[in-house]
Amino acid sequence: MRLGFITFLKIVKLYFAVFRIRAKKNKRIGGIMKKLAFLSMVCILAMSVAAQRIEYPRTKKVDQVDEYHGIKVADPYRWLEDANSPETKAWIEAQNKITRAYLDSIPEREKVKRRLTELWDYERYSLPLKRGNKYFYLKNDGLQNQSVLYVADSLESEGRVLLDPNKLSADGTVALSGFSVDEDGKLLAYGISSGGSDWQEWRIREVETGRDLSDVIRWVKFSSVSWTKDGKGFFYSRYPEPDEKTKLAGQNFYHKLYYHKIGTDQSEDILVYERSDHKEWGFGGTVTEDGRYLIINVWRGTDPRNLIFYKDLTREGSKVVELISEFENDYTFLGNDGKIFYFQTDNKAPRRRIIAIDIEKPEPENWREIVSQQSETISSASIVGNYLIVSYLKDAYVQTKIFDLSGKFVRHVKYPTIGMASGFGGRREDKETFYVFTSFAFPPTIYRYNLETGESKIFRQPSVKFNANEIEVKQVFYNSKDGTRVPMFIVHKKGIKLNGNNPTLLYGYGGFNVSLTPSFSVSRIVWLEMGGVFAMPNLRGGGEYGEEWHKAGTKLKKQNVFDDFIAAAEWLIQNKYTSPSKLAISGASNGGLLVGAVLNQRPDLFAAALPAVGVMDMLRFHKFTIGWAWISDYGSPENPEEFKALYAYSPLHNIRKGTKYPAVLITTADHDDRVVPAHSFKYAATLQEAQAGEAPILIRIETRAGHGAGKPTSKQIEEQADVYAFLIKNLKMKID
Repeated sequence: MRLGFITFLKIVKLYFAVFRIRAKKNKRIGGIMKKLAFLSMVCILAMSVAAQRIEYPRTKKVDQVDEYHGIKVADPYRWLEDANSPETKAWIEAQNKITRAYLDSIPEREKVKRRLTELWDYERYSLPLKRGNKYFYLKNDGLQNQSVLYVADSLESEGRVLLDPNKLSADGTVALSGFSVDEDGKLLAYGISSGGSDWQEWRIREVETGRDLSDVIRWVKFSSVSWTKDGKGFFYSRYPEPDEKTKLAGQNFYHKLYYHKIGTDQSEDILVYERSDHKEWGFGGTVTEDGRYLIINVWRGTDPRNLIFYKDLTREGSKVVELISEFENDYTFLGNDGKIFYFQTDNKAPRRRIIAIDIEKPEPENWREIVSQQSETISSASIVGNYLIVSYLKDAYVQTKIFDLSGKFVRHVKYPTIGMASGFGGRREDKETFYVFTSFAFPPTIYRYNLETGESKIFRQPSVKFNANEIEVKQVFYNSKDGTRVPMFIVHKKGIKLNGNNPTLLYGYGGFNVSLTPSFSVSRIVWLEMGGVFAMPNLRGGGEYGEEWHKAGTKLKKQNVFDDFIAAAEWLIQNKYTSPSKLAISGASNGGLLVGAVLNQRPDLFAAALPAVGVMDMLRFHKFTIGWAWISDYGSPENPEEFKALYAYSPLHNIRKGTKYPAVLITTADHDDRVVPAHSFKYAATLQEAQAGEAPILIRIETRAGHGAGKPTSKQIEEQADVYAFLIKNLKMKID
């Protein structure tokens, strides 16, 4: 039987009452009773502590030692890398059983789940896409596991269901991973993924009839679909077909760009471009709006630097031309006027600029600057209705400016508050465009923007059952260990007391040029309603201040990211928002790595940690699926100098036995083929063995789920309820 601390105190109090009565009657008996009572209390205390200790599953060790540049490194849980073995499956089942029992015993969990479900139940839409005389958009009624694709004849009509992914599986784990409509709006190409996998299968559906054609395109990953102007086919990219053993963990190399003609078998698809001499190169094909050119974006892992090739589709047998042939900068194709190509680039501008290249005079000295680099970083740009719409990040929130195609400033786009906007898509002949704006207390709202007048009108506005007026959002700046000034958003209910007693969730990422910007989350609203504080710093490694900020958190400088995060925690404590006993940290993927690394470096600073789908083994990350692609940010274990840096912070390899770690809830999924679950498996086993304190080390392994994309609403709610229940218990929160 598990004895709670309150029960223990009651028993102690009862014993003391007995002592006093007996002692008054007989001093000798009283003395004996005191001794017995003391021994009883010791036994009860021991029982109580023992009852709180979790008996983790026994995880066997193997004698696996690898040598890196003369350093021998043990890997005793290597066998957990095989997610399909009976032993690993048994281990997963045993871990989930313990975790489930712990989380289900928390009485507040059901109340949290009910509130999450209530808040999640709101109607939401995607931005409309116009093709031909039809509009296409996604809609979720609220608690549908997957959003449904609709088609409408006008923006004023409700439209009809074109594709409902919820009917593709009983548990909602088959997701619509992408779609593309031909120029006339007659054919829909759509991709589906199962169980959260990155692998996609593409099919073709007639828009008018809703009937699927016989075409099936398999083994697509990291690729969209781009139709030719005549609608007879499309371009896409795929990897070679893997076998059953390697499809979820095998390395992904030799991406190839194909053309598929409608009505033919995939085996007949035309190979457009490949590079067998560069197995790590990936390709994305995009047909220009005028239908004349195929733009080929050549990428190399997660490195933002890319190449740009093109092919003239009006000339049969035309060759692929290398326009940008060196991996020196990043280039994003925006559109073209005949042979004039427009790009967003960081060439000679780490915060990016807009340029025009005449492909008949492609030398850099002939490039024309349209919009110069400014003090803010360009986050996105598009050409719609002969206007350039350029969005900037100013201290991690959006500002948008409109220019004409000569680069002349026209106007600002006005937003309701500090937040983030995205969208601004469309065609050259369009007179309007759409964007979605959101912030921490501002649910995603779609606006219709008149390009001629600059007027924004609400097109779709969700109704979420919370009071936005009760929420306060602020941005602060703090200094990191080396003096670097770092911004941080802080969100909480109005009127909180800065007494160091607020439960606080510190969330971070810090990598791959990804910018953390204000966004709305129903689950975060629940956290705020419970009295929690949410803090989100913009760590180095992200893209908030351009490529220099990104590079300052990569490879040999990765420790800067951890220092920034630790400094954020210290600032929150120093400014009385919270204290170590009330502070939790959270991050996913590269953010999971962040949490794991910081937890090793400062276990004293936090009460709870939530590493999700994290990259935890920094010596073997490159050996699975697309992991090799992250070398541009992390460095390579094969490089002696970079190995030294990786080994110094690797979450798995810096766990110290006998350390009192905070409470940790590790989350991952059995179908994660982005960051394979072996990272979390080995990390959990090592941390459980090392834990010297009483705080739990648990791992929650979702089944039929992947890295996060396409996760059904029901699974999202269940997971979030578990996470908050874990925090309520381990931060000792009191909720109404």
